[in-house]
Amino acid sequence: MEEILHNYIKQFKSLKRGFNKGLGKAPHKPILLISIIQLVRKKVITSNRIYITPELILSFKSNWKNMVQSKHIPNFALPFFHLRSEPFWYLSTKPGLQLSVSSSKSIKSFKSLNDTISFAEIDKQLFLLMNDPETSLFLEEFILNEYFSIKQSQLIDFEGFNFENEIENEILNEDKTSYQTRIRELQEQLNEDEFQEEIFVRGGLFKKAIPKIYNYQCCISEMKIETTVNAQMVDACHIVPFSISKDDTIPNGISLSPNLHRAYDRGLITINKDYIVRISPTVIENNSVYSISQFNGKQISLPEKVKWYPSPEGLLWHTKEVFQI
Repeated sequence: MEEILHNYIKQFKSLKRGFNKGLGKAPHKPILLISIIQLVRKKVITSNRIYITPELILSFKSNWKNMVQSKHIPNFALPFFHLRSEPFWYLSTKPGLQLSVSSSKSIKSFKSLNDTISFAEIDKQLFLLMNDPETSLFLEEFILNEYFSIKQSQLIDFEGFNFENEIENEILNEDKTSYQTRIRELQEQLNEDEFQEEIFVRGGLFKKAIPKIYNYQCCISEMKIETTVNAQMVDACHIVPFSISKDDTIPNGISLSPNLHRAYDRGLITINKDYIVRISPTVIENNSVYSISQFNGKQISLPEKVKWYPSPEGLLWHTKEVFQI
């Protein structure tokens, strides 16, 4: 194991990094590696497949703010893509897709990365080292010493700096207008890639918050499945799609089982302002325990707090614009 650890230390020491005459060498790869090590240690990442998740992006941005002093742009897509030049990192594209790169052989955008890449895979031996508490800390300490003027013990001082809590608070407590204003401000302040990363993170936190608000059950069928593994069995459904509403607040969401989510998005069901389910007259189905027609006239389950109830304005929009009559 010592020889294997020494081998990865050598690879970490010789990371291929971009250089800018005015900014120096890019800190992106070391920051991403530290973020991955931390999330493996916290059991947020549980295999050697590294997926593009809100948690990983948030960790990357938090570590960047804590450690990076240069004026490099904290673009997450760059290290996730360019780590493929290292011997321990392999990109896996989604079936039938090919990675498109710019004329400078870089990834074109965060959207391009997220649309095309299924996951990155690190060596299984490296994952085992990251998963071991002792070697995990050793690897993190090495990167900190090698690339940053900060010690591991100093990271504790930054634990209160939490992007996730800030965004969750906005999703849970802000009104629609304030949230939409915040999104417009971010679009003006951030470059396109940073903005797309921000929207991805916010969408991911919305998908976590809505099922929790509805006690992890479908608000129509009341289906609730709990497991001992991290497997989400109900979906967070926007009432008015984010592309139209720019609204990730709780009143613009409901918790639905996957089949009812699909039916809602396609206008086969709707929910009126009194929270009653209506089934489209276009629906023709056989007599089955899985029938969606059985829910016609049913009142949905509602969150504990009135401020989290689905927005009547949004429900009316869905009935007028999406529901098939």
